[in-house]
Amino acid sequence: MAILNPKTRRATKGGLAAAIFLSAVVGIIFAGESHNRIFAVRAEAEYHRAQTQFQSNTNDPAAAWQFARACYDFNDFVMNNAGRATLANQGIAACRQLLACESNSIPVHYYLAIELGQLADTKRNLAAFKMVREMEREFKTAGDLDEHFDYAGPARCLGLLYRDAPGWPVSIGSRHKAREWLEQAVKLAPNYPENRLNLVESYWQWKDHEAAGNELKTLDALWPSAQTNFTGEAWERSWDDWSTRREVARKKLEETAAPAKSPKSAH
Repeated sequence: MAILNPKTRRATKGGLAAAIFLSAVVGIIFAGESHNRIFAVRAEAEYHRAQTQFQSNTNDPAAAWQFARACYDFNDFVMNNAGRATLANQGIAACRQLLACESNSIPVHYYLAIELGQLADTKRNLAAFKMVREMEREFKTAGDLDEHFDYAGPARCLGLLYRDAPGWPVSIGSRHKAREWLEQAVKLAPNYPENRLNLVESYWQWKDHEAAGNELKTLDALWPSAQTNFTGEAWERSWDDWSTRREVARKKLEETAAPAKSPKSAH
């Protein structure tokens, strides 16, 4: 059973029995490095807190999207598709319920799209491709309402969606659209590390190593100021992820730039 925050355990409806059921169904990951275990414990505690808040006021848009976000964050520590689908469906249901009466809620549209993505990832079939279309619509709706939300989150997520989805005629994948939206995210929130990292990785994936290198230099330059702007416990997991990805990208670019070894002279 997962380790629960005592305050969260007391506040959660269903008490310990519900927590045991969830942990058994979901299959939470607590192996690995100590900081990953800490992130998992925090994600589970936030999930239970947000669930309690939403269940106590299901008509509160903030409670709905915060619960959906908590489902999303907790999903990263789940070992099986059944558990991941359970969490995604909970987030989706909360968002759909609120959209029926709060159709202009930016975060609810945004997190509905994200949860649809997580559910689609557990299926990988024709139903998943249909969800991709809905994700696209929801991200665009969120962007139309506020393109700056979550540091240009709608544009960032659209870019990744177009980058990673299969192309026509199977799905909506498009390198042109991916580049357009990822670059738009950087224009809207240029000092947010995630936006720059996505461009570095995408340029590399598209074999535009010069553009990737230039973007990495820009990221390196803004890194110190970003570390003073995005601080506190809430950002620790992001910095862990960003730091790892930045160094992986740097290593790849250094290997590309390294001159090829000259062949040995024939004797």
